[in-house]
Amino acid sequence: MFHPWPARWLATLPALAALTAVAQTVPATAAGADGQAPLSFRSAFDGYRPFKDEKAIAWKEANDAVRARGGWRAYAEEAAGQGSTGDGAPAQAADPHAGHAVPMPAQKESRP
Repeated sequence: MFHPWPARWLATLPALAALTAVAQTVPATAAGADGQAPLSFRSAFDGYRPFKDEKAIAWKEANDAVRARGGWRAYAEEAAGQGSTGDGAPAQAADPHAGHAVPMPAQKESRP
């Protein structure tokens, strides 16, 4: 059996959507109708600089530069967030377990 009521409701939905679109408010003018400043646009490409390939140095010079800086350990300390104190000695890191003192539970007596 065919019920015409759902078909009529489906036919009226586009008409209702069109009426609500017409009922929208008119946007404010650009300068100060409601006291707000006009919107500005800044492109994401402003200040873009194209990639420039740097000249590679010889591997011996690169190894000498790493050795002069302190070797691989200096890079590892830098990556770990540790620095040096300025006199070449590594900085002392804060104890990561400070404030974690948890008392051990008392041992139960064993019965024979």
